[in-house]
Amino acid sequence: MKELEYKIEILATPDKIWLVLWGDITYQQWTTAFTEGSFYIGDFEEGSIMKFMDPKNNGMYSKVIKNVTNEMMIFQHLGEIYDGVEVPQNWGDATETYTLLETENGTRLTIKAKTTEEFVSFFEENIPKAMHIIKNLSENQL
Repeated sequence: MKELEYKIEILATPDKIWLVLWGDITYQQWTTAFTEGSFYIGDFEEGSIMKFMDPKNNGMYSKVIKNVTNEMMIFQHLGEIYDGVEVPQNWGDATETYTLLETENGTRLTIKAKTTEEFVSFFEENIPKAMHIIKNLSENQL
């Protein structure tokens, strides 16, 4: 397992960034960094399963390990989805953690990904792009 960590300072409050991260429309906007047309199915409740999909009905599914509104969201990745069918994967403790920490000048967003070697380059290429979109949406939306 490889642990990756990314940080960005955003001139917005944690609650505004939280809405950008997990709001239906803004989620679709910032996740274009990963796959155009991405969307989710689920409610982000702790213990629930979230499906992160693309327009071709492919994606991945994950369990919500922790959800502390405006502070932290942790997903444990369980498997992939092909043509709408869940296919479990042996990814061990592969997780993604989103943390918001209020600072003097706004908020620090930290994204940590614990992943297998096969996904390292995907995360390294796309998480920084996603973070800049999140920053732009958080700082410039009404």
